[in-house]
Amino acid sequence: AGLVDMSSFAKFLLQGPQAEAALQRLAANDVAVPVGTSVYTALLNARGTFESDLTAARIARDSYLLLTGTAQATRDAHWIRRQLPEGVTLTDVTASYAVLSLAGPKVPELLARLSPTSFDLADFPANAIRKITIGYATTWACRRSYLGDGFELYAPVEFTAAIYDALHEAGTDLGLVDAGYYAVDSLRIEKGFRAWGRELTPDVNPYEAGLGFAVKLGKGDFLGREALVAAKAAPRTKRLIALVGPRPDGQMAWGGEAILADGKPVGEITSAGFGASLDGIVALGWTSSDQPIDQAWLNARSWAIDLAGTSVSVSASLAAPLDRTHSRS
Repeated sequence: AGLVDMSSFAKFLLQGPQAEAALQRLAANDVAVPVGTSVYTALLNARGTFESDLTAARIARDSYLLLTGTAQATRDAHWIRRQLPEGVTLTDVTASYAVLSLAGPKVPELLARLSPTSFDLADFPANAIRKITIGYATTWACRRSYLGDGFELYAPVEFTAAIYDALHEAGTDLGLVDAGYYAVDSLRIEKGFRAWGRELTPDVNPYEAGLGFAVKLGKGDFLGREALVAAKAAPRTKRLIALVGPRPDGQMAWGGEAILADGKPVGEITSAGFGASLDGIVALGWTSSDQPIDQAWLNARSWAIDLAGTSVSVSASLAAPLDRTHSRS
């Protein structure tokens, strides 16, 4: 199991009697969910392209905890507040809560040693958020993770050090170790998770980014819906793709490298790293064509990336490099 301090995530409380209606207007996904449920969603502009992406966790009938990217607090707060009706408030609680992310198959066993809550999948399903106790501390636990498989703990900062120590004391025999940025980036690329400012920008829409599952056109009107209806019907000549290559020999991809199809530049890598699970290069990047891009189109071409002038063969897919069916929480 791995433990990562992800407290730099921006965090907000959206509150008020009309909080659900306000967020439904802002979010592309359906956030009218039961209390105790979290939802991944895009925030779009009128063009149907990204202004941000975030997790909305419904912690009360009239309250959502919103988690968005590092260094995005000011930008996202400004965008959200511009759209809110009177009586709905947004409070920045980034400095009030730490985020401890736990990843790995033994995480439920670890948490069960410290809390009376049941962490079995049947009792604590994917995307659920619950208040739990660890020692004398109360924290939110959410069964989702930017690492692809695990839980996130949203803890008041005054309790975080004690929770951290308790996790390590209880997790020694389970192999619990601290992990950092490169491990996070490697795991999220393997899972195909997009990052704001790299894969996601105001120049792309959810269908191009492969995030159509997070759009619910049938839920009613929301910001960007009209543009998305047109985008869904249009041929997709720009797509985000996943690339997997061999174990690097000297040169490593870090992002910004050219993507080659049949020897010709057709795009650029946005995120890349070493995928320990796949023992090779993993990357995400954008490609475009004058033809509609689907998996058959990708399969009909020979793919490579340019590593400092050397062409390195890779496979290309619209699906994530690892766990393509998202069978793991």
